[in-house]
Amino acid sequence: MAEIKLTNVVKRFGKVTAVEQVNLLIQDKEFLVLVGPSGCGKTTTLRMIAGLEDLTEGEIYIGNRKVNDVSPKDRDIAMVFQNYALYPHMNVYKNMAFGLRLRKFPTEEIFRRVRESAKILGIEELLERKPKELSGGQRQRVAMGRAIVRKPQAFLFDEPLSNLDAKLRVQMRGELKKLHDRLETTSVYVTHDQIEAMTIADRIVVMDKGCIMQMGHPLEVYNHPKNQFVAGFIGSPAMNFFETHILEESGELYLQGETFKLLIPKNLQQRYRAGKDQTAIWGIRPEHIYDKESTGSIPGGESMRATVELVEPVGSEVILLLSSGSDQFSACVDPKTKARMHDEIELTVDMNHMHLFSKSTGEAL
Repeated sequence: MAEIKLTNVVKRFGKVTAVEQVNLLIQDKEFLVLVGPSGCGKTTTLRMIAGLEDLTEGEIYIGNRKVNDVSPKDRDIAMVFQNYALYPHMNVYKNMAFGLRLRKFPTEEIFRRVRESAKILGIEELLERKPKELSGGQRQRVAMGRAIVRKPQAFLFDEPLSNLDAKLRVQMRGELKKLHDRLETTSVYVTHDQIEAMTIADRIVVMDKGCIMQMGHPLEVYNHPKNQFVAGFIGSPAMNFFETHILEESGELYLQGETFKLLIPKNLQQRYRAGKDQTAIWGIRPEHIYDKESTGSIPGGESMRATVELVEPVGSEVILLLSSGSDQFSACVDPKTKARMHDEIELTVDMNHMHLFSKSTGEAL
């Protein structure tokens, strides 16, 4: 396996800049996920690593070799596509063996590699079937098997699970992670699904408008977003945002909103003191807002009132869509809640998990 390095990589399509000055080092054996909304540049970045798109500027290295002018077939990478890209007239065995045949591997070696990969993926009994006779999950395993048999320096995945149903996606992403741990491969994975990114990545790279917004361990990015975009994109349901004024009274800092006034916890006062008398964006995740009647008070909890606009039971929790003045927000509360539509309820907000962002730049304060 090998590390992959992108240095000052730029991609323009005419006057449109799809990727802007991307610098990225993907470690040997790392599972790195590029995540972001549609049009953020993640797939274009992956395709440049694969050699399917030319760079406008910058350099890409796979191992110690600069590959800017190296054709895709000579980069020693394997790519798994969103639509599987299986040959419909070939059975599973021939689909998996095709790349090895092109490279003129001995028949015995092809047989050994295909059988070995099929066993790893649990598709040994499918080798004589055609793609039309397979389910979506089985086709995806075949596509991964075709990549595995080549034993490349790196695997590239372009939203490989997006065509599967929700239950199968959960199952397959677990299998993908186990497969990565077993093969110890360098893998770059593209998805727009931030839950998928959080669950399978060693490290995630959040992109927007062609730029890297933040990279790091999934929980690091979740708990310490560098800006409002990352905070709002990572997490489901999304983080709530309120425009607030940071004010000081009797030596204590408060957040003053349209309908609330909340004390900033003592352990965070010094951190945010420089923002005193400024307008800022307060962020709080739905799971840190509680229905006070069913949960009671918590350390660092502050009270605010809101009207219930919608109640969404999802089994392990209930999602409340709420309004307070002109602010619309959500809360994930205990399923024992008695809150109903149009009720005015009291909430407990765990301010220990608050975030503040600059109103003008969106950067974390």
